[in-house]
Amino acid sequence: MDDSGGASAPPERFYMKKSKPLVLISNDDGIRAEGLRSLASVLRRIARVVVVAPDSEQSASSHSLTLHRPLRIHHLGPDEYAVNGTPTDCITLAVHAILRKKPDLIVSGINRGANLCDDVHYSGTVSAAIEGALMGIPSIAISLVVYGDDRPHFETAANFGSRLCRRVLRERLPLGFVLNVNVPNVPASKVRGYEFTKLGKRNFGDVTVEKIDPRGRKYYWIAGNDKKFHDIPDSDGNAIQRKKIVITPLQVDMTHYPLLDNMRSWKV
Repeated sequence: MDDSGGASAPPERFYMKKSKPLVLISNDDGIRAEGLRSLASVLRRIARVVVVAPDSEQSASSHSLTLHRPLRIHHLGPDEYAVNGTPTDCITLAVHAILRKKPDLIVSGINRGANLCDDVHYSGTVSAAIEGALMGIPSIAISLVVYGDDRPHFETAANFGSRLCRRVLRERLPLGFVLNVNVPNVPASKVRGYEFTKLGKRNFGDVTVEKIDPRGRKYYWIAGNDKKFHDIPDSDGNAIQRKKIVITPLQVDMTHYPLLDNMRSWKV
């Protein structure tokens, strides 16, 4: 009690604001991508955001790690770095060479284009999040399902991503899991809610395109025209067609335990 009979003032530490969480952002579209900028802008309202992204596009780079040439980090400004490598390189360098402590959350995106169904096996966006999960850091991959030259509504994905990040920062994620988020390319007012889904399946037509160069030699483009999703209940492909945001939990441990138990009785 003080001389006036009132309660003593609490120690100064009780007046200190809790520090903001640290969020690491990367992508596979490159450091200048509009989706990354949109995401970083929104997340800076709730966290300290550090951007570490490839200096050029790395789409479909999957989980590749650069081992046979030197990597360079270019400091572009406060909490912003470009790396001449893959999304996986960016996460590795961010955690082990740039940041002084592990981030509370890693967010990869916002990718311009879907990462649904089988896409997750090839996606640099998803792989950056998976690298974070391998390090024991809660990680999210966010993609906007935009096609061709359609105007991208990155604000829809960014605002939902911010809400989801708040939840994950509060609830955390089990070790070894990633949330793969795909957002329909519509204004927020036209989104029909969100749904937790499993991975679906879709076909690609004309996966390889054969051409002839000026010297008469064949060359090929690996492309793949997007075809219809398989009609699989509770899948990401079905839900995205209904203009729903889809959230799919992915696990880093790819072991199939029921098959493993069965195989232990095999005689080879």
